[in-house]
Formats: sequence, C-alpha cells, structure tokens
Amino acid sequence: MTAKVGYGSVEKGTELPPQTFRVTRATLVRYAGASGDFNPIHWNEKFAREVGLPDVIAHGMFTMAEAIRVVTDWVGDPGAVVEYGVRFTRPVVVPNDDEGALIEVSGTVTEKLEDNLVRVGLVAVCDGKKVLGVSRAVVRLA
Repeated sequence: MTAKVGYGSVEKGTELPPQTFRVTRATLVRYAGASGDFNPIHWNEKFAREVGLPDVIAHGMFTMAEAIRVVTDWVGDPGAVVEYGVRFTRPVVVPNDDEGALIEVSGTVTEKLEDNLVRVGLVAVCDGKKVLGVSRAVVRLA
C-alpha cells in the first residue's frame, strides 16, 4: 500500500481530520487478550483504587495506538509511519458503564522534512485533559 497523501499537497499547518475513539471496559478486555497485558489496573476496579488510581484505566499502548490512527487513516498506509513517540501524561479512566471514555485526537503537520517526510504533532484529550504529551510522528508521503 502507498501513502495516498502527496508531499506536494501538504504544508506546515495542514490539519488532519480529527477523530474520537470510544473506550469501554469490553474494549479493554479485548485489548488485554490481544496484547497479553492482563495487569489488573486495566480491569479490576478494586485493585486499581487500592494502588491509587481513580478507577480502571486504559492500557497506555492502546491509547498510543488509537492516537496514531489519525495519522494512518489520513495517509492511507500504516507503513508510511517511520517514527512515532509519545509521553504519557494522564491515564484514560474508563468507567464501568455502556458509555466508557472518549479519546479525542487531532493532528497537525508541524514540519516538512526532506525525502517526502513530514512531522505530525498529535493532541489526545480525554475529559478535556491531555492524555498524551509530546506526541509526534514522522510520516513518508507519496
């Protein structure tokens, strides 16, 4: 698959289409099964509170993966992402209800680099608070 976004059509400041991702307890169970991460802070309310958390929290890697989807959906090719990193600033607390939590993600091209590469800055917010800090990716465009 090749990136669908052309380097020549992108400028610094280009905004990627924002997306919102719902996270429920069922989502966390499925992710735990896929990742093998069965830490009880991701499914056991009592345990999460005993270790000082407000409630069950989403896996950090899950949150990170949801955020990069804004980039991969925009570019059309997950293989176009050549670098990606984040700092975890706040956990995504997932209540035990049918609504769960919402992670809102937006992205902006912050720099055009050489060789058809761009740097994209991402902002991930849950309940009005940033959950990822210094979240950025380098992407190879067509």
